[in-house]
Amino acid sequence: MTQLSYRRHRFLPSIIQHAIWLYLRFTLSYRDVEDLLAERGLDISYETVRRWVIWLQRRQRYRRDRPCRVDLFKG
Repeated sequence: MTQLSYRRHRFLPSIIQHAIWLYLRFTLSYRDVEDLLAERGLDISYETVRRWVIWLQRRQRYRRDRPCRVDLFKG
């Protein structure tokens, strides 16, 4: 499985992962995630969090739609 590339992102991968985790794990809005990150001293807008979540979901969908190497040998 290939690793996600965080090139061209301003923030560290750990910050991006934490923001996405907060949004997807708990029933929070993008603005709630923005507020939680602001309490930790990070100035990230809710729109940035929204873009990260959309980016990750597109990557995951692309990975899931590709056939696995094992599936290629079974068929």
